[in-house]
Amino acid sequence: MSSFVRARSNSESPPVAVLLPGVGYTVKGPLLQWCAEMLSEEGWHVQGVEWTVDATARDNPESFVADAVTEAFDAAPPSSRRLIVAKSFGCFALPWARRNGIPGIWLTPVLTSADMQRGLLNASVGDMAIGGDADALWLPATIADSRANVISVPKADHSLVIPGDWRASLAAQAAVIESITHHLRST
Repeated sequence: MSSFVRARSNSESPPVAVLLPGVGYTVKGPLLQWCAEMLSEEGWHVQGVEWTVDATARDNPESFVADAVTEAFDAAPPSSRRLIVAKSFGCFALPWARRNGIPGIWLTPVLTSADMQRGLLNASVGDMAIGGDADALWLPATIADSRANVISVPKADHSLVIPGDWRASLAAQAAVIESITHHLRST
């Protein structure tokens, strides 16, 4: 695994965001790509992570993801405001984020995992969890008591795509990025 600068801020002490991919969904995937663009325009330093999820990583996803997010924040400039933007498997950073008091934008977290459920049930108002209601891994009822901003995208699958309707998919993803932008500006 490795991290790289996705966007560098001109600010002396910028907020820092780390982008964590999924298993087959890189930081170049549309949801993370548009988050990176938005964060960059909002003045954030954005650190991306690349990894290959092998059997060892699948057997101990929390440790694997914790190592990656730690390495990425260590490579980024110091900041008093930090954020994780994670897609699916990257959401296994939730326990690490809770221990370190770092909010996250949790895109399609695997809510069949009790650890992810616990992480989101202990979330702050600075957190967001977003999933598609046609995704079998998105079980928003399991996190109904969370303080996180929880958004379900109607008809969307695990990639927040509405199958068979690219226009609706594009509109839904644009609305998700707008919601994230508003959330970050207000927290």
